[in-house]
Amino acid sequence: MQIIKRGYKFRLYPTEEQAFFFAKTFGCIRKIYNLMLHDRIQKYARIKDNAGKMHYPRPAQYKKPFPYLKEVDSLALANAQLNLDQAYKNFFR
Repeated sequence: MQIIKRGYKFRLYPTEEQAFFFAKTFGCIRKIYNLMLHDRIQKYARIKDNAGKMHYPRPAQYKKPFPYLKEVDSLALANAQLNLDQAYKNFFR
């Protein structure tokens, strides 16, 4: 039996409100990724020997100083953290 994989492409035409929401979400993802990267770089510079035992802040901890992060989906911010974790694992591998 042969398995055939197919892919479909769809063109989406978002409304202005949807386009604004997408832009806001992607901007917040970029912000949280850069904040978390900055914090990791600083912690790694301070504690190079115990790098595996460091605890990093979660995206929810950045919502207090940056209240606009509450307006976007929390799973999108959590995925930014997962992407950063994977980037660090690939870097140190």
